Amino acid sequence: MKIAVISVVAVLILVIVVSCTLFQRDEMKLTNIIESHVKQIHPLVNAKNLADWNATATGEQKYYDEAAALELQIKKIQSNRKDFAFLKKLKAKNSINDPLLQRQLVILYNSFAPNQIDTSLLRSMVDKQNTISSIFNTFRGVINGKSVSDNDILEILKNERDSLKRRQAWEAGKQVGQQVAAMVVELVKLRNQAARQLGYDNYYVMALETGEQDEKTVFSIFDTLKELTQQPFTQMKHELDSILAKRYAIAAGQLRPWHYEDPFFQESPQVAGADFDKLFKGKKVEAIGRDFFNSIQLPADDILRNSDLYPREKKYQHAYENDMDRCGDIRVMLNIVDNHNWMSTLLHELGHGVYSKYVSRDLPYLLRIEAHTFLTEAIAMLMERQAYNADWLQTYLQIGDEEKETIRCHAQKNFRTKVLVFSRWSQVMVRFERDMYQNPDQDLNKLWWDLVEEYQLVTRPENRNEPDWAAKIHLAQYPCYYHNYTLGELAASQILNTITRTVMKMDSLAEISFVNKPEIGEYLKTEIFMPGSRFHWNALLKKATGEELTPKYLVGQFM
Repeated sequence: MKIAVISVVAVLILVIVVSCTLFQRDEMKLTNIIESHVKQIHPLVNAKNLADWNATATGEQKYYDEAAALELQIKKIQSNRKDFAFLKKLKAKNSINDPLLQRQLVILYNSFAPNQIDTSLLRSMVDKQNTISSIFNTFRGVINGKSVSDNDILEILKNERDSLKRRQAWEAGKQVGQQVAAMVVELVKLRNQAARQLGYDNYYVMALETGEQDEKTVFSIFDTLKELTQQPFTQMKHELDSILAKRYAIAAGQLRPWHYEDPFFQESPQVAGADFDKLFKGKKVEAIGRDFFNSIQLPADDILRNSDLYPREKKYQHAYENDMDRCGDIRVMLNIVDNHNWMSTLLHELGHGVYSKYVSRDLPYLLRIEAHTFLTEAIAMLMERQAYNADWLQTYLQIGDEEKETIRCHAQKNFRTKVLVFSRWSQVMVRFERDMYQNPDQDLNKLWWDLVEEYQLVTRPENRNEPDWAAKIHLAQYPCYYHNYTLGELAASQILNTITRTVMKMDSLAEISFVNKPEIGEYLKTEIFMPGSRFHWNALLKKATGEELTPKYLVGQFM
């Protein structure tokens, strides 16, 4: 009996030893694959980021071609089927015990999975996107034979009272859609072809899954927000239409898309009293941003020095931030004008920038990124919100106490309107994009305006059948991304709740000025930025705020 027991124990020990040895071998092989991959990929990613930067800064085709060639090289490395088979096997075995290695396995698997297709299809997708990028970057709308920039169009839509001139400006902003629409549909079909080769229903589903999200959860949140915003948005829109109808001397039923200032009505017209653009006239927007981030001990001086801040011909007209090398070269691309829109945009992009900057450089390369796209959007939105805070505005615009209180009332109303407007606009974008990938051969022009009328309550122009949807750059250049802006708003309010209650020791969630509050910068840096992507995004949020992602704080603030 003793001999039998000893034999069983010996066998168990042997099994454990063999298992541990096999697990160690798995970890060693994974480590080797990661090291080899990073050695190949790091210089290529750096070079591609630089080529992208030069392309958007200059509009020169040679940089677009260079970026496309580098992207194809990267995708070819990530299409290695032998390495992917091993990663897939490891993921299924769950044999990696080291948490940093396990996390790198997930990220590496998700970067390889979408590229397990033939090289010719990869090349077709890269080339098509490169062509569309070049068109967007250099295209300028035309009004009465005169070329106009996006800033020119926005200026007309803000100040012009003549409806015909407004319509001309709005249509000029949509002209790029006519140039790229057919190519965007072709690109969608190529992406779907790739996704179906890999067993997904379509590219949209694949992009969410390999981005550690899933369609059901995302659309459950959007369905909830749809119901919660229906009544307050409808009421707000009715009030807004009354004001705009009076402004343009027309009946409310005659209002059309060009009467809402923003070409897509993704931002609300400022109608609640204060002219926030006028507050920034003649102000140094860049200097204000620099001073603010210094005041919370998240200095962005180095980011601004590396950046491209002001508009010029052939330059990319939008805004973005990029961590060029995961080693400290952080840049923002802007087109600053001295108005409120570009002040808030600067704060937004520098919010992205300081997140990237303070990701711990001690992390492995694959983890030296933000925890998730929507979390860096959350930080960007948290910073952007400061441009609507009366105390923040008083600090940087030297306004008196009485004027500040007037501004506070208007700012709060404007900001609530902004959140409602964007929430309904994002419903259009997210649902249109999902439907487009489900069936790119449907009448997309009709689908677009059906959704605009349903969610934004904006009447479509009569007798217009143009691909206005294609003028939105995200649909071609940043696919399956837009839902992250709304998730970012949810997370921004959730993080703000923790800041007000835990960091500032206040009793309830409140919009507060961050100026000269380094403890806020320290919380963001240590709890959100420095961990990079070492945790799944929901685990990071729970660690930083005590809860997984929830819409309740955004709803409590604004709805």
